[in-house]
Amino acid sequence: MLFQVVSQAYETQSVVFTTNLEFSRWESVFGDDQMAAAVIDRVVHHGRLLQFRGESYRVRHALMSPDGGGAE
Repeated sequence: MLFQVVSQAYETQSVVFTTNLEFSRWESVFGDDQMAAAVIDRVVHHGRLLQFRGESYRVRHALMSPDGGGAE
């Protein structure tokens, strides 16, 4: 189903993806390496890729809170 969204939007609409998975692990999302390759091909063809490094703000605050909820 996600492939259909990407395929229909390809070269006609803007789509934003946020993920913590490298492209090499997208097969686990799509269950098929060829399907993952087709989606990646469409995403990177006209796409802009941004990679952020460093500690996650949400994870840091969730781990610091005694209740795990991140409330301060």
